[in-house]
Amino acid sequence: MWRVSMTRRVPEAHRFLTRVSRAGFMALMLTLATAASALPDDSQQPIRISANQALRDDREGITVYTGNVRMQQGSLQIEADKITLHHRQDQPDRIVARGTPARMQQQPEIDQEPVRAAARTIEYFRAEERVYLTREARIEQNGAIVTGDTIEYLFAEQRIKAQSGSNDDERVEVVIPGQTLEQNDEAASGTTQGE
Repeated sequence: MWRVSMTRRVPEAHRFLTRVSRAGFMALMLTLATAASALPDDSQQPIRISANQALRDDREGITVYTGNVRMQQGSLQIEADKITLHHRQDQPDRIVARGTPARMQQQPEIDQEPVRAAARTIEYFRAEERVYLTREARIEQNGAIVTGDTIEYLFAEQRIKAQSGSNDDERVEVVIPGQTLEQNDEAASGTTQGE
């Protein structure tokens, strides 16, 4: 939760903007975190991969796909220059996609827009239900956008964490659609459209 510590009196307009910005950011994070989960039967679907080349190494427990790689499992779609599946048995427990950028898309619920993510590296940790986006990371849904050097989201905890890079010019950026701010303002005041 965001905390604002103020030692001097803040004008009413600034307090309102702080409340709206904080509420809007929290709504954006909740929307994206909730969207991070997938359609219930996605994990039960077969994994389909097409690539220019594939190499499986059972001793190392990896399969590497290179060249215009496309992977699909249910509503999950990943496109990358290279995808490496780390597996202990037949099912992969870690998927690493690399590209310029690598792209991922997944529909959280039948009636919701897909979540779209892009980064130079996308790592999916199946057992932890965690996705880690690295370098030029971006995630969006319904007009809400978060960008940063890294973005991590944990499905079960419904938590998203974005960080900037070590360069002072790099920052985390958040775009909150105007409709989200209006909905939060209405919820905070207890009114709905048409009242």
